[in-house]
Amino acid sequence: MHQSSTQPDVERVAPLVRRIVAPNPGPFTFKGTCAYIVGEGDVAIVDPGPANPRHIAAMLEAIRGERLRHVLVTHTHRDHSPAARALKEATGAIITGCAPYSPPEDIGVTGPGLDASHDTGYAPDEILAEGDRLDLAGVTVEALETPGHTTNHLCFALREEKALFTGDHVMGWATTVIAPPDGSMREYMESIERMRERDDDIYWPGHGDPVRDPQRYLRALVHHRRAREAAILQRLEAGDETIAAIVARIYEGVDRRLHGAAAMTVFAHMEDLIARGLAESDGPATLTARYVRR
Repeated sequence: MHQSSTQPDVERVAPLVRRIVAPNPGPFTFKGTCAYIVGEGDVAIVDPGPANPRHIAAMLEAIRGERLRHVLVTHTHRDHSPAARALKEATGAIITGCAPYSPPEDIGVTGPGLDASHDTGYAPDEILAEGDRLDLAGVTVEALETPGHTTNHLCFALREEKALFTGDHVMGWATTVIAPPDGSMREYMESIERMRERDDDIYWPGHGDPVRDPQRYLRALVHHRRAREAAILQRLEAGDETIAAIVARIYEGVDRRLHGAAAMTVFAHMEDLIARGLAESDGPATLTARYVRR
């Protein structure tokens, strides 16, 4: 799929799904945020993306002659939700999906993580919880609570195609950044295990290509996280006491622009390891604390 110089392309990727990639490529967004048009006639748009006028115009043009009933939002990072407001103003659609961002109680201790990336202007008309369903002219979308990347993260299942819109919980190009205090490695892994109990045929992620063998992909994700955890414990045993020192060793060769995100993911692992009694810190767990193996 290419992007024209005038506006992003619309691609039909499944009988009930069209995709538009927002023009916001970058080290954290890959080629851009994938917005999905679901259904025919009466439609929903999943993760409308950033408030980019060209992208918003492309979505509106793609649904010309149809009724946009819902704008579905998986989570409130600014590359996913801000365009919802413009679509609502243009069409009268209902903004539906995750709860608004709420600052964690321990943000003053842990630091902000990726919390500054949240869209604080997001104001849903309807908040969905586990198992809530929307009907779009015979098409059924169901909410699945998947905290981890963010506390408020949801996925959306399209029952007629056994498909799951995974936002940033599972991406098609890289592993998900888990950044405390809003992100939680424990909750992320628990959400992955719940997804392993499902029988989805395909994942449509917020970034990157579709995942066409979800169970195999999830097994690989779990293996990757456990291998990363083992590497962190190995570095603690070798005497590395800081997150910065651990990142320098286990992310050697990774684009240095991503080392900040890597540090936050190591921090998330540290929080989980401390909770499980496998590590401890010299005070509150933070990005700059000192850690030892227990």
